[in-house]
Amino acid sequence: MKTLLTALLFILSTTLIQAQQAEKNAITSFYFIRHAEKNTSNPADKDPNLITEGILRAARWSSVMDHIPFETIYSTDYNRTRNTAHPIAEKKNLPLTLYSPKNFDQRVFRKENRGKTVLIVGHSNTVPSMVNAFIGQDLYKQIDDKNYSNLYIINITESGEIIHQLLAID
Repeated sequence: MKTLLTALLFILSTTLIQAQQAEKNAITSFYFIRHAEKNTSNPADKDPNLITEGILRAARWSSVMDHIPFETIYSTDYNRTRNTAHPIAEKKNLPLTLYSPKNFDQRVFRKENRGKTVLIVGHSNTVPSMVNAFIGQDLYKQIDDKNYSNLYIINITESGEIIHQLLAID
């Protein structure tokens, strides 16, 4: 009986140590994009839809991100962001999770998504500031209104090391 109890305790402690090691090696990955091309014909429209080029770009984003194992996809609550994220979410069979950039706390967001791979779809004036908050630097400037091709990638190791890059995907 003592031997069985000792063996069970050994297995339990080994399993816990392995789980802790796996957690220590976890990487959290955040991918940020701006919504695709929107209809700008009516400046008074605060919630425009995507134009044809935007619909095509959203489909391209879906292809570019085909092999990224997203676990969560976030979008602001606007037609242009939801419609940009939708093809990716549909392909990954994931719901869109809405967020507000006004109430965005990167520390809470980072903690809630620890160890996950996450896509965040935002706006030209919100994405760079969110990325800057994650990396702790004022490195990325507001995106030009005609630029819809930026992909910001942030990887955070369990030890807190932050690796980031900006790619242009046309």
